[in-house]
Amino acid sequence: MKTATATSRYKVQVLDRTFAILQAVADAASDCTAVDISKRLRLHKSTVHRLLVSLQHHGLVNRNRRGGYRLGTRTILLGNCAVARLNLRDRATPILRDLALKTGEGAHVTVVADTEMLSIATVDGRWRLQSLIRTGDRAPTHCTAAGKALLAFLPDRECDDLIARLPLERRTPYTIVTASALKRELKRIRVAGFAVDDEEFEEGLRCIGAPIFDQRGQVIATISIAVPIFRLKKDRVRRVAEIVMAAARRLSAASLTNVRDATAS
Repeated sequence: MKTATATSRYKVQVLDRTFAILQAVADAASDCTAVDISKRLRLHKSTVHRLLVSLQHHGLVNRNRRGGYRLGTRTILLGNCAVARLNLRDRATPILRDLALKTGEGAHVTVVADTEMLSIATVDGRWRLQSLIRTGDRAPTHCTAAGKALLAFLPDRECDDLIARLPLERRTPYTIVTASALKRELKRIRVAGFAVDDEEFEEGLRCIGAPIFDQRGQVIATISIAVPIFRLKKDRVRRVAEIVMAAARRLSAASLTNVRDATAS
C-alpha cells in the first residue's frame, strides 16, 4: 500500500508532467503528436497519451485528424480572463461612468468564464435597471450583446470550439438557438463592430455590446449597456452603438497600458 507521502509525490509528478506536456504543445511550431512529445520530454508514449486525453477532455488541447495536438480553446479563454482582470475593473469604472452619463443607461464590462459571461464591473445609469447584470453575476453567452460581441471577434477556431460547448438555451421567442444561425449573426457583428441583443435574453430589453482588445488585437472582454426597448428604439441603435464602441476603444487602450504596467512590475 502506498504511503501518504508516496501518493503525494505521485500526484505532484503527474502535475509536473501534465504542465510539461502543455508547455511542449505551446512551444511547438506546428501540431505535435504524442510521439513527438514523448521524445522531447523523454516520457513513455502511453503516459503522454493518457495525459493528453485528459487535457483534451478539459479543452486545454485539441487533436486534429492526423493525431497532432495544439493548444485548445480553454487556454485562450483562461489567458484572456487573466489579462482582462489585471486591474481592468478599476480602469473600467470611470469609462463606464462616462458611458452611463452619455447614454443615461446602466453599463458593465464582462469577461468569458467557461461558457458564460462574467460581469467584473457595473455602473448604474440615470434610471436604475433591475435587469442589469451586477458585478459577479453571470449571463449566457449566446443571447447577450456582451457574449455575442466576444464570440464574434474570437479567432475562428476558438469561436467554433466555444459555440460547440454552449447550451444554446431558449430564453425568449427571439433567442438564437442554433449554431448555424448564431454564426450568421456573428458575421454581421464583425462587419458592424458591435452586437445587439434584441430581446433575446429578456423580453422588453435591448442591449448593445462592443469588444475590448489587448495589445495583440485579441478580444479579452466586452462593454455593454442594457436598455428597455421603449427607451431605445431601433432607429437609435446605431447612434448609441457608436458611443458604446468609443468606450470600448478607450478601454482597449487602457487595457494595453495595464498589460505594459503589469509586465514592467
